[in-house]
Amino acid sequence: MSDVAAILKVMPESPEVDLEALKGAIESAVNEGEFEKIEEEPIGFGLIALNVTIVVDDGEGGTEPAEKAIGELADVQSVEVTDVRRLM
Repeated sequence: MSDVAAILKVMPESPEVDLEALKGAIESAVNEGEFEKIEEEPIGFGLIALNVTIVVDDGEGGTEPAEKAIGELADVQSVEVTDVRRLM
């Protein structure tokens, strides 16, 4: 099996959420070897989504543990996989 890079769009509960604290919580929640980076994406009305890039095995359910761990964090409204690409 090979690895894939997946981007998870994390929507905070509100514009008032401390994004730096949320970034730290996300980095801690994802397995150490999977986490790559976090980028901010302005949505509108002051709300900023976080695009979290992780690298996981391409087996069935590869992103599910990370999705679940991030989704259970305080101040997270939703987590959605927006892109998956095989690494060469």
